[in-house]
Amino acid sequence: MSYTPVKPNQTGIHYFFDLDLNEMITFIDWRFYFLVWRLTGRFEAIESVEKTQAAEAEWINAFKEEDRPKAAEAMKLFRDTEVLLKEIIDKKLVTLNAGYSIFPAYSDGDDIVVIKDNQEIRIPTLRQQKPGNDGFCYSLADFLAPENDYIGVFANTVIGPEELSKKYEEEGDVYKSILIKTIADRLGEATAEWLHWKVRKEFWGYAPDEDLTISEMHKTYFKGIRPAVGYPSMPDQSIIFDIDPLLHFDKVGITLTENGAMYPNASVSGLYFAHPKSKYFMIGKIDDEQLADYAKRKGKAVEEIKKWMIANI
Repeated sequence: MSYTPVKPNQTGIHYFFDLDLNEMITFIDWRFYFLVWRLTGRFEAIESVEKTQAAEAEWINAFKEEDRPKAAEAMKLFRDTEVLLKEIIDKKLVTLNAGYSIFPAYSDGDDIVVIKDNQEIRIPTLRQQKPGNDGFCYSLADFLAPENDYIGVFANTVIGPEELSKKYEEEGDVYKSILIKTIADRLGEATAEWLHWKVRKEFWGYAPDEDLTISEMHKTYFKGIRPAVGYPSMPDQSIIFDIDPLLHFDKVGITLTENGAMYPNASVSGLYFAHPKSKYFMIGKIDDEQLADYAKRKGKAVEEIKKWMIANI
C-alpha cells in the first residue's frame, strides 16, 4: 500500500478552547441521536422543518401511517432538544475543548512508531485474522509508510454535562437529565467531526480541495480515517495511555481512569491517518500466537493484556 505522504502544514501540539457551540451543532449526526432514544427511521432532515404546526404535521404525514407515531415522537424529542440547546448556548452551560497533534511517524511491522522530541514512541497494533471482502487482513500500521510519514492524535471533550445532569435529576426532571447526557455525546462526536475536517483541509492539509457536505462527512466519504480508542480497529483500551503523552489530554480537561475511560464522559480520542486507502475495519478474534506477540510488543504479560482484550480472545 505504497503512497507518497503529504507533509503537514502544521506539526506539534495544538489546542482549541471554548469552541463555538452554534458551529458544532451543525456537525451533529442526528441519526445516532435518535437511535439512542430507540427511534428508528429516516429523520435526518428534521432540523430543516419549520417550527409551525402545519409544517410539522406535513413532515409527520409524509411517513407511512405505521411510522407516523415514531415520527411524531422524534419531532417532539427534537423540539425539546432545541429548547435545551438554546438554554445551553444562552447561559453558556457547557464548554467544548479540543486538541490535536501531528508528528513524524513510520510503520515497523505491526507497530506504529511516532517521533516526538527526537524520541521514538511505539504503539503496537493488532491485525485481523479473518480476511475482509477484499481478501486482506488489515492492521492500522498498514496505513503508514515504512519511513517519512506522519500520524495525528486528537482528543476533544464537553465539559459541564455531568453537573447539569445531576442538577436536573435533583430537581426531579429525569427526562432533562437524560436529555443533556445524550446531547453532550452528540456534541462530542460533532466536535470530533469538525476537528477532523479542519485537519484534513487546513492543519495537515492532505485534502485541501475536499468539498463535502456535512451529511457526506457523516457517511465517511472523506480521505483518511480517525479510529477512536476502544473501537473495532483499535479495541485495546489501554492504547489510550500510549497516545496520551502525544497530546496531553489533561490540557483540554480530560482525565483518564485506571481502566482507560475518559472523563468527562462526552469525550472522544483517537488517531488520524492520511493514507488515501485507509479504511475502518474490525479486528475480531485473535489467536494465542498473536496475543503473545502483541503482549511482547507492549512489554506486558499475556494475562495483563487479556484484561483489555476480552472481546477479542
